[in-house]
Amino acid sequence: MIPLRVLVIAGAATCLLGTAPSYADSTPASRALAAAERSAIVDAPAGTMKGILEGNLRVFKGIPYAQPPVGKLRWKPPRPFPRWQGVRKTIAFGPACFQPTNTFVSVYIEQPMPMSEDCLTLNIWAPADAHDAPVFFWIYGGALWGGASRQALYDGTRLAEHGVIVVSINYRLGVLGWLAHPQLSAESPQGISGNYGLLDQIAALEWVRRNIAVFGGDPANVTIAGESAGALSVMYLMVSPEARGLFAKGIAESAYMISMPSLRQDKYGMPSGEGSGVRLAAAVHASGIAALRAMDPLKLTNAAAAVGFGPWGTVDGHVFPEQMVTAFDKGDQAHVPILAGFNSGEIRSLRVLAPPAPATAARYETVIRDRYGPLAGEFLRLYPATNMEESILAATRDGLYGWTAERLVRRQTALGLPSYLYLFDHGYIAADNAHLHGFHASELPYVFGKLDGTPPIWPPIPASPRENELSDAMLDYWTSFARAAKPQAANAPDWPPYGSAGAYMHFTDTPHPETRLMPGMYRLNEEVVCRRVAAGSLPWNWNVGLASPKLPPESARCP
Repeated sequence: MIPLRVLVIAGAATCLLGTAPSYADSTPASRALAAAERSAIVDAPAGTMKGILEGNLRVFKGIPYAQPPVGKLRWKPPRPFPRWQGVRKTIAFGPACFQPTNTFVSVYIEQPMPMSEDCLTLNIWAPADAHDAPVFFWIYGGALWGGASRQALYDGTRLAEHGVIVVSINYRLGVLGWLAHPQLSAESPQGISGNYGLLDQIAALEWVRRNIAVFGGDPANVTIAGESAGALSVMYLMVSPEARGLFAKGIAESAYMISMPSLRQDKYGMPSGEGSGVRLAAAVHASGIAALRAMDPLKLTNAAAAVGFGPWGTVDGHVFPEQMVTAFDKGDQAHVPILAGFNSGEIRSLRVLAPPAPATAARYETVIRDRYGPLAGEFLRLYPATNMEESILAATRDGLYGWTAERLVRRQTALGLPSYLYLFDHGYIAADNAHLHGFHASELPYVFGKLDGTPPIWPPIPASPRENELSDAMLDYWTSFARAAKPQAANAPDWPPYGSAGAYMHFTDTPHPETRLMPGMYRLNEEVVCRRVAAGSLPWNWNVGLASPKLPPESARCP
């Protein structure tokens, strides 16, 4: 390991920032302040940087990990940022990557943030005494359209106080991060395009491998973690050969293993990635890539969102050799331990994903029997017509998040890796009164220990011992998994691995282990996805339940 290199001589380094102070006649207080400032300066392979001290943590913000992808570099793979000269102040978050202007109200909406194409930065929270510490690498969610590492909810302080080094990153979003187009493919030595946002994440992981030791981190013990699109990114990284060897464990909160477009083929009921790019250019009245590169980034981002552009990973034979489902079926994914789960009320805050209820229960049953055929009886057992609204929410939740979480854990368990499943089913007065019990992302304030750091319209979490104790337990579980792939918590029960018993941790007001999560849920959704994959003409995403196409016939490829 590279030893921790904290600069203890302030003279030359401080001269690069301004006039070097004289300590000859300084007071004890000023000498202590000078020592504190020196302890937040590190000399990394990337360059010398000066962060800030916050308690027992050294915090570095806005560190560039790749060169800005602007102008002619828009829609190019990230390029290494050259070692800078002098001491770089890393005391403020970098701007967010461009994302659509908010036009709707939800619990997730943040205050306006500065945005730029020069957004490929990361942040580090490191215990001052860290040595070979585990690294918790956080990828934000936001449907690959939004999010930023500067959001208050992602403050790494409490996690780092539990002995891990927290790294949070920005990556390109929306049309600027995920556009595929024939002209872009022609520019590429591999003849491919798209997936730039994932290439950013990989570049950030490579930066961590080269530099994290000087902050006290162990580059061989990196846990990639994310929620929603961040958890989707965790799976993307697990199946991409380009990311192999850059991480040792994964945490996926509310991941969704949906179908992906192919670069040049219309497949699985989806247009090709390049075809979508050509249609996008036409829709925004751009003659080609040169015209798209000349457009204002915010105007382009908003225009792409308005015409329905979908930012997804594209199967290109290089970054993604195959569909996620196929990779996990063949064992082609990274062989790393996983901690994965979902929330009981995922769709309560994402009702746009759920189809509307029909006028009558009889109509509900008729549609389900038409769409699911021989599997309709099992579907109606799990999601009965007696309470259509709850059944619609649950069916959509399970088709996206529940099935994915259990599939991840099952596949890694089958490889002999310690893997852990959870269900977050916790509510509190403000959330329950808003009919948002266990809503999508509601576990995040507890995982980060930021019960008071939620967005403005988020149902406020009470400052009570019960809420703090649950957060303390989740902080322990998440950081101990990052440390040694074994989630444990003080004053809370042991979390058994999934194993042959199908164990999982049920987070209600307190954590308690159980077995056999929602019996029948996984098997039904696995059969549905398997048939769609075998048919080759249907996507698998939120088109479940009432929104499902007719189920393809049983295939010999399905278990």
